[in-house]
Amino acid sequence: MRDASPYVLWFDEYTEDDRPRVGGKNASLGSMITAGLPVPPGFAVTTDAYESLRSHPDLVAHVRGLLDPLDVSDSRLLQKVAAEIREAIVALPIHADIEEAIRTAYAQLSAHCGSPAGPEQGIGVAVRSSATAEDLPDASFAGQQDTYLWITGADSVVEHVRRCWASIFTDRAIAYREQFGYDYRQISMSVGVQKMVDPRAAGVAFTLNPSTGDRSQVAIDASWGLGESVVSGEVTPDNFLVDKVLREVVERTISDKAIEYRRVDGVVTVCEVEDERRTVQCLTDEEICAVAAMARRAEKHYGRPQDVEWAIDRDLPDGDNVILLQARPETVWSKAPRASVSHGAYDPLTSIVSTLVSPMHRKNQ
Repeated sequence: MRDASPYVLWFDEYTEDDRPRVGGKNASLGSMITAGLPVPPGFAVTTDAYESLRSHPDLVAHVRGLLDPLDVSDSRLLQKVAAEIREAIVALPIHADIEEAIRTAYAQLSAHCGSPAGPEQGIGVAVRSSATAEDLPDASFAGQQDTYLWITGADSVVEHVRRCWASIFTDRAIAYREQFGYDYRQISMSVGVQKMVDPRAAGVAFTLNPSTGDRSQVAIDASWGLGESVVSGEVTPDNFLVDKVLREVVERTISDKAIEYRRVDGVVTVCEVEDERRTVQCLTDEEICAVAAMARRAEKHYGRPQDVEWAIDRDLPDGDNVILLQARPETVWSKAPRASVSHGAYDPLTSIVSTLVSPMHRKNQ
């Protein structure tokens, strides 16, 4: 039996009415889980918890005194002010009822996943920022706040929730809000706490060809280990094009994948890939088609092209090991005007099935 709290919302209990309380990223996770997509379990620390910061008048006055006169074009001063605000938030004690709600939910998540949860026990989780401004139609706040991977133990989860709150005041986020006229006092923060996947391989998939906008194809980028090496551009990934109608791999490029991110002694570490794996295709053809099928399910769920992050969980059996980590709507080709088709050039296949290149930001400390 889960404890009811205004400060915690489980992803599998999400409804669209909850979106303002959990931010865009957590809303997406909740929506996909309730739709039956293979997303790891977890919960959101709601914006009600973040709003408790606004009840600290000394903090509010301190932030206002630093930000109101700030010239964001002075990069050195901007970095100094941003760091000072984050330090003040991290140093602020969390209200006892909020901390208890986070600890209780983490213990319940750990128990659900088969692990005890004491102060230094429990499952490894991702602690992800989910600001309420991330999905505004005229701005892109994605990647401006922090995400922490492989956080273990209730004490550490509470600490990293606080760090996510503080990351709403990174120098980049402050400057962006100033540039586009968004008031920091109108933006709130939810934090997602989600079971980590231990990937054998991971990457991204686009439910159209990001080079051409062709909606008859799914494009997959894949590499060994965590997907960070792909989204950060540190490795040239294997690339596969899958035909949506034929459900076959129609084009493949196998790359030399020199590094991978993987967990070593509890820490996410950059490791060299062994010579025998560097130029080997990191997915089987069955896994490629399974990733494509899952991406298409996300596209159908949202009713528009998607850019999804996925992983092959080394701890799950074949057939159940393709996991959906995140999905975002396409923002490049969907804004491009559709070319009219003359009668002589009509292509029925493209017409039937005719991107989202917004990389995930991951900061691990």
